[in-house]
Amino acid sequence: MMQRRTLLAASAAMLAAPRIGAAVTVGVTATELKIGNFMPYSGPASAYGVIGRGDAAYFKMINDQGGVGGRQINFITYDDGYSPPRAVEQTRRLVEQDRVALLFHTLGTPSNSAIVRYVNQRRVPHLFLATGADKWGNYQDTPWTIGWQPSYRTEAQIYAKWMLEQKPNAKVALLYQNDDFGKDYVTGVKDVLGARFDQMVTTASYEVTDPTIDSQVVSLRGTGADVLVTAATPKFAAQTIRKVHDIGWQPMHFLSNVSISIAAVMRPAGPERGVGIITSAYQKDITDPVWNDDRHMQAWREFMRKYLPEADMSDSGYATAYNVSFTLMQVLRQCEGDFSRENIMRQVANIHDLEVPLLLPGIKVSTSPTNFHPIRQMQLQKWSGAHWERFGDVIQGADV
Repeated sequence: MMQRRTLLAASAAMLAAPRIGAAVTVGVTATELKIGNFMPYSGPASAYGVIGRGDAAYFKMINDQGGVGGRQINFITYDDGYSPPRAVEQTRRLVEQDRVALLFHTLGTPSNSAIVRYVNQRRVPHLFLATGADKWGNYQDTPWTIGWQPSYRTEAQIYAKWMLEQKPNAKVALLYQNDDFGKDYVTGVKDVLGARFDQMVTTASYEVTDPTIDSQVVSLRGTGADVLVTAATPKFAAQTIRKVHDIGWQPMHFLSNVSISIAAVMRPAGPERGVGIITSAYQKDITDPVWNDDRHMQAWREFMRKYLPEADMSDSGYATAYNVSFTLMQVLRQCEGDFSRENIMRQVANIHDLEVPLLLPGIKVSTSPTNFHPIRQMQLQKWSGAHWERFGDVIQGADV
């Protein structure tokens, strides 16, 4: 007991003593590192809830292996229901009550948009967001926030560039979610088409509270478009695939990468209805037999069997969680035990050609103090009715 009192007294003295330039280690003790998260475990985007479960399982594996920097990870995740007001509430709870060291992989463009000013004002690391909004790379205005996946704007640029090669006089219908997520696709297509956008493209939007998008699809078909770009979250992506098929429309169909899960989108839509849909990839397709002998895929399957034995192993959300959590662990190891928020951000901006287990060959994670877009390349792929088949080279979006 005397030794414990002595240690506590020494610790209190150290905390009380002024230290010029000393970094604050909120959310860190001698044995624990607190990481905060919210996910839509309920609501219109609840299909993404598997990502939070995958993150939690990954950190359980890390803790079983001894943790990081001599500390166990305490991963605290709450449900925001894909509702920005609830995201604000849960973020305040994580930062002010739970006092987490950092926020990690918080999902959704609307939800993250609602909290980004708050977390930057409080200088809380807001890392590897589960949203591809282009603005998460804006290191000048939001230096404590960084995305992970390729931005939606870049993805849309890739679709528009390839579309023009195949159909230079295309008539395009663009269905998008009416928020920053969907609007990034509109911007990306405009980047490539330029002054031709208004002539070539008809847009229709939907709200996340809408029950269906059937009327928008029917309206877009009525324009005579021979290309459809769908920028939608899983529930609405599946609805779009079904409706396009059921009304006999056969456009060249591009589908946002965030909605290509076989379990969450293609199977509910009806696998046969989506044959020929084009999307982009930067991660390995966990259902593609080409990766059966890949050592990283085998390690992921072993991880799933041990830590998520009841999970649907065709749901790509679990692979995403594995990859993003792997990236965070690289950052935490680079911290070398200094988990101050300032040092965490220094290491976030110091990732060099990181090979992440389930990324496609040739695609690596890199950051710098002036590059908060960790992944900038993608490869096109097409739905066969059973799995996604890649084609062409790894490509980048337009220079804008």
